[in-house]
Amino acid sequence: MVSKLERRVVEVAESALATRKVVSAVDVLTGLRWVRTAQVDSWRHGRVDALEAATAVDAAKLLDAVSILREWAQRKGLVPGDAVYVAASRDRRPLRFTRAGDDAVEAAFRTEWSAADLSPARRKRLAERQQAVPDLVVHAAAGVWACDGCDGTAPFQVPDGDERLCPGCADLDHLVFLPAGHAALSRRAKAESGLSAVVVLFNRRRKRYERQGVLVEEDALARAERSCLDDEDARERRRQRDEVRRAAADVEYQAALATRIAELFPGCPPARAQAIARHAGERRSGRVGRSAAAKVLDEEAVTLAVVAAVRHDDTEYDALLMAGVPRREARARIRRRLDDVLTAWRRRAR
Repeated sequence: MVSKLERRVVEVAESALATRKVVSAVDVLTGLRWVRTAQVDSWRHGRVDALEAATAVDAAKLLDAVSILREWAQRKGLVPGDAVYVAASRDRRPLRFTRAGDDAVEAAFRTEWSAADLSPARRKRLAERQQAVPDLVVHAAAGVWACDGCDGTAPFQVPDGDERLCPGCADLDHLVFLPAGHAALSRRAKAESGLSAVVVLFNRRRKRYERQGVLVEEDALARAERSCLDDEDARERRRQRDEVRRAAADVEYQAALATRIAELFPGCPPARAQAIARHAGERRSGRVGRSAAAKVLDEEAVTLAVVAAVRHDDTEYDALLMAGVPRREARARIRRRLDDVLTAWRRRAR
């Protein structure tokens, strides 16, 4: 008999594989909601000694999930690869998944499983990514702070173990800041620069780090700017072609999402299902309909999109928030109305 944990691990792994053609232990742990993405970011930035310390379960439970992942991957004939996990900090120290740090256990957590039908070129890119050392990460200062090296301050903080250094103390003060917004320029400047760092800022509302730009060498930035000017027309034509392609893909995805909503909620009016799909599946919206799980029409993700639509459009939830009612209390007040609508929609229309 399949256990509940095995069923959940397989669902998460199938979703990740369908979306990216590769699945890792981190994909599974975040998909199970044992650890939040923001906590994984803190671990990757070197602020958490072991990922186990940030999870909601102990090491034994984590290992159970990874063992289930390995058995499922082997049954499907997936190809294992050993990924590199080092801190995105100046010391570049190896990251640990468990507090104990047993070599065999850590190796199991580092293993990433890829689809057997990947093209040679795609498999080569995957192998390069698995072995790549992450970018050095610098934090944009969110307020007044003092450098642990000189007691001074600066617009950026450089994590260095338990210390926070200014760019001068971290030997990064010769770099210049290039704000995000010009992907080609950022990519080329970073490639040209012998030393670079990604600048991030913690968004407290979304509880995640967001990229603000890059620090690069000044000469590298000048060369990248000249390169971008030389082929600006060609890149603009490519952007226009890509936009047309993405728009067509969005229409196709939203149609599939509407069909899936109708399957899960046969009593939902067709026009309403289409409206929910358009709203939830809007590109760059950050809504649940754009999540990896929703893109493979996962039942839970699609249901969450429908629940969100009903909450905002069929209840007094928004009015309660505008009146100053706390979010949790507002959700409790509208729960009965929400459940009534969902129950009616789950019944097949007569």
